[in-house]
Amino acid sequence: MATLTKNEIKITTCETSKINSIDFSNLAFGQVFSDHMLTCDFKDGKWQSPEIVPYGPLTLEPSAKIFHYGQSIFEGMKAYKDANDNVFLFRPMDNIKRLNISAKRLAIPELPEAYFMEGLKALLDLDKDWIPTAEGSSLYIRPFIFASGEGFHASPANAYKFIIATAPSGAYFSGKVKVLIEEKYSRSANGGVGFAKAGGNYAGQFYPTQLAKDKGYQQVIWTDDTSHEYIEEAGAMNVFVRINDTLLTSPVSDRILDGITRKSILELAEAEGIKTEVRKVKVSELVEAAKNGSLKEMFGAGTAAVISPISGFGFRGEDFEIPEQDNSFGLQLKERIVAIQTNKTEDPYGWRMKV
Repeated sequence: MATLTKNEIKITTCETSKINSIDFSNLAFGQVFSDHMLTCDFKDGKWQSPEIVPYGPLTLEPSAKIFHYGQSIFEGMKAYKDANDNVFLFRPMDNIKRLNISAKRLAIPELPEAYFMEGLKALLDLDKDWIPTAEGSSLYIRPFIFASGEGFHASPANAYKFIIATAPSGAYFSGKVKVLIEEKYSRSANGGVGFAKAGGNYAGQFYPTQLAKDKGYQQVIWTDDTSHEYIEEAGAMNVFVRINDTLLTSPVSDRILDGITRKSILELAEAEGIKTEVRKVKVSELVEAAKNGSLKEMFGAGTAAVISPISGFGFRGEDFEIPEQDNSFGLQLKERIVAIQTNKTEDPYGWRMKV
């Protein structure tokens, strides 16, 4: 495996920073981009030396295979500052490991871990001032790889580009969301790429989600691809259900992303004395729990929002509301995760990495 230190990375800085033109008190999610980005090319059978350059447009041939065969993967991460201006990442090694799991599934060359981690550290050192400090805000980090090699032949590309771009962002969601349980369209299938963070997974979600929005919902709950009998994910997030005082979530599979927030919630819940079950959850079980009052909470879990509460769901023309809980497991676990991420509490799990 290739080795690298951040001091070995070539850096070309922008002539003029745009940071003073940014209203950090009014940040939308992922709409404003920092001054620099990390880039690294794969060519001649190996990854070249990464470098940091000013954030800006890319030049690609129309025959670049990303446009034709969709070899594209990404990750989502955040950087945080504490009260002493220290910078932290949350479980970053899980991100590089998952990026390479996705790469392998899409026939993309795996990226050396040192290129990812040392490149990210160097980028954060350079753009440290872009990390916001307001409550609920962070520097969103988007590492991604796509096929830059050229040709119309249906085969893996011979060249790829790895980029890390960053965006100072406010909260991803505000308020609760109402979801529709999807029974026709599927997010992914057995043997497919649902477990990978592939761009095509998300492209395929947009149309059914828009259909749900047209009916007055904000998102969909995906069900399994064969029987549509079991709930699997909430939009682009893992989904949790609280029935009475037990927190349920689906097991990961070919179809379900092994979410880093999901894993953290399960471990924290155990430490907090919250009973958890990782098992298949039937739609019929969810409906019955909503009818008899044992359904206490539903929420999505992912990097961007951490936890996104679900206020109700629709199924076969009927809507079910989920009452607010005074002792919300979702909010309790979100507070614990954010406190670890932002260095406001001890981290007994070794999840927080100081940059």
